[in-house]
Amino acid sequence: MSAESATATQKTLADLLDFVDWSGVECLNQSTSHSLANALKQGYREDEGLNLESDADEQLLIYIPFTQVIKLHSIAINGPEDEGPKTVKLYANREHMGFSNVNDFPPSDTAVLTPENLQGKPVVLKYVKFQNVRSLTIFVEDNQSGSDVTKIQKIFLYGTTVETTDMKGLKKIEDH
Repeated sequence: MSAESATATQKTLADLLDFVDWSGVECLNQSTSHSLANALKQGYREDEGLNLESDADEQLLIYIPFTQVIKLHSIAINGPEDEGPKTVKLYANREHMGFSNVNDFPPSDTAVLTPENLQGKPVVLKYVKFQNVRSLTIFVEDNQSGSDVTKIQKIFLYGTTVETTDMKGLKKIEDH
């Protein structure tokens, strides 16, 4: 993909924050003083002094439901070089997961974050796996240095709403 087409694609993608159903958002193993809102909510995630931190160990399990069906294109997770997340497993439309059963399900995609990713470079996801997403579960399995605390400064979800789908494509489906 050329730099021009990558830029054009990026312009059509929206930050999906407006479509998060905040009443259902959950984060397991978050520090009470450094919660998910610090990394995900508008206004909070822009504050460099705020971050999400894990509590008992390095793992985090984040559940994000959406108010409408979305297509998820890419995700950006910013964090410090040493305590930022490393292995991140993403699950589309998988509800009620816990640390006890997270490994029972194959992830829709797995990302191993690099220092560039932690500075804000998005990870492009397997497109076919994230077409009709009603919820996203993010399992942070470990961090860059193997320390007990994982820190996330910002989470960005890039994609589109399904409503922006080409209507001609929908018509063909209805004809059958």
